[in-house]
Amino acid sequence: MRNKGFFSFVVRYLGFLKFAPLFPLVFDSLLKLWILASKSYLLDWMDEIEAEVLSWKGTTTSMHKYGGLQFNCNGREIGHLHSNGLLDVLYNREIKQQLLIQGRIQQHHLFEKSGWVSFYILDYQDKVYASELLELAYRKSLKQVHCPTYISSVLTSPR
Repeated sequence: MRNKGFFSFVVRYLGFLKFAPLFPLVFDSLLKLWILASKSYLLDWMDEIEAEVLSWKGTTTSMHKYGGLQFNCNGREIGHLHSNGLLDVLYNREIKQQLLIQGRIQQHHLFEKSGWVSFYILDYQDKVYASELLELAYRKSLKQVHCPTYISSVLTSPR
């Protein structure tokens, strides 16, 4: 399992602060400053992911209500990327189970019983995989995914 770090601890145990006005946006901004100082390459990778997703027909971005960049397809959220490289993506339960079996993603850091999954971007291969995860959610939103064939053909790159 991937190292969740201090920021996930804060989210899990001080999550009630997300209801404080503007706190999530301020917290995410502080995450971005921390990443700028410690892992600036991660910000470049996140920009590349954003540019790729925006190249897909019908996609837009917006601020996520709990901080970070939200990816939308035809007005509906398909995932969001927090400033520390944590990608959360929404799937149906069938796709989520297939991805969990592959072992590269994990249950959502807060909503484990939902269709949400979490994935930390730690290296360049993770950046590539994060784009694939978002593409899978995009195709699912367009009803172009036939599980499990599509999942195994797109997301079988070894770790």
